[in-house]
Amino acid sequence: MTSVMDQPVGILTHEPAPAPAWVQAFRTRARDGLSGLPTVRDEAWRFTNIAPLVGTNFVTESASQRQVTPGDVAELRVPELDAAVLVFVDGQYNPGLSDTRNLGAGVVCTTMEAAFERHAQLVQAHLGAASAEHDDPFTRLNDAMLSAGVFLYVPDGVATARPIEILSIATRTAEPVAAHPRNLIVVGKGAGATVLEHYVALDHGVVYLNNAVTELIAGDGSRVEHYLLERESEQAFNISTLAIRQGAEAVVHSHTVLLGGAIVRNNVVPVLAGERGHCLINGLYVGHGDQHLDNAMRVRHAAAQCESRQYYKGIMNDRSRGVFTGRIIVDKGAQKTDAIQTNRNMLLSDEARVNARPQLEIFADDVRCTHGATTGRVDDEAVFYFMSRGLSEPVARAMLVYAFAAEGFDRMELVPVRRLLAQEMIDKLPMARGLSIEV
Repeated sequence: MTSVMDQPVGILTHEPAPAPAWVQAFRTRARDGLSGLPTVRDEAWRFTNIAPLVGTNFVTESASQRQVTPGDVAELRVPELDAAVLVFVDGQYNPGLSDTRNLGAGVVCTTMEAAFERHAQLVQAHLGAASAEHDDPFTRLNDAMLSAGVFLYVPDGVATARPIEILSIATRTAEPVAAHPRNLIVVGKGAGATVLEHYVALDHGVVYLNNAVTELIAGDGSRVEHYLLERESEQAFNISTLAIRQGAEAVVHSHTVLLGGAIVRNNVVPVLAGERGHCLINGLYVGHGDQHLDNAMRVRHAAAQCESRQYYKGIMNDRSRGVFTGRIIVDKGAQKTDAIQTNRNMLLSDEARVNARPQLEIFADDVRCTHGATTGRVDDEAVFYFMSRGLSEPVARAMLVYAFAAEGFDRMELVPVRRLLAQEMIDKLPMARGLSIEV
């Protein structure tokens, strides 16, 4: 980090909830290492100005103007998905709206605060192990405010009986609320799990911050699918980090879709630490108005014979801005690495912009690594072809835009998620409204 703001981080004037001494020590170490937040002078943040976030006076708790009901939860969740759910309202866990039953023998799914007391040994063994790879001020801020979030432990050889949805709901509060969700997912050898982080707002135009860190520890031979669904208020701020450490022959799929938020930063930081591991990073970001959607990938191959795939697409309209930074790092001993990175962007207006930075750092000599980025517009010849078959120009363009995005949806294994996100994307594009798509 080359520079940080001179002033202290205002949110640190608020104390997190009381916790055991080892948690307090973890928080203190983070506070001592945090002097401010990044600016555009920092290389990793050069295209993302967070001045509007810094200029907002956040609190950790504030009175909500509306009570969240079971009906609200049902409406905000992924439709037709049979999943366990843990509901957080303005950063606070709501057990009355949550359901963690029937997850499988030996599976532990609880809040981080409960895990501090009941599963301290497991949490201490893994907390910070994956996130240490991502030395970022927002991660340190999350460490310093460590409190709310989810702890999931799946024993060796066990697969969760159903997906787990972590639903974070923001409401209209008297003052803007900053939440710092911390999720720790530990999946044992030969085990499996599917987890959805789902960020939504109950009201339009709500200003708040979600600064989330999820650590995923995937044991040898495990299979894990993780989704980040960001469907928030377009005045909100979201900083999300997924830090992954996967063992030998582990398979991890990360799917991210960014649709809401004023300023959004999505960090995905996998380390393939065991041989013959496989990691897929699949993402779509769709912006309009003045939204700013920033994606930062850093895939580190630390062991031999591993595969990684990065496929990210952006669709930007109006004056929106997209950023993609994708870095592949191949350690000296990571021979036989097979890594592919692609970023493709579609601009729907003259004022929309995307900054793409694909990067490779290779310290081994027997590898196959490719990367590339493209940015363009809807193909006028393809539009003409569809119009010659009797479609109107708006419908023709909508179909081409949807087809551009559909490849990312097709990689998602959960069909209800694909359906929801496909409809959300259609609703966000004026040219596509009213278009009916079968997923």
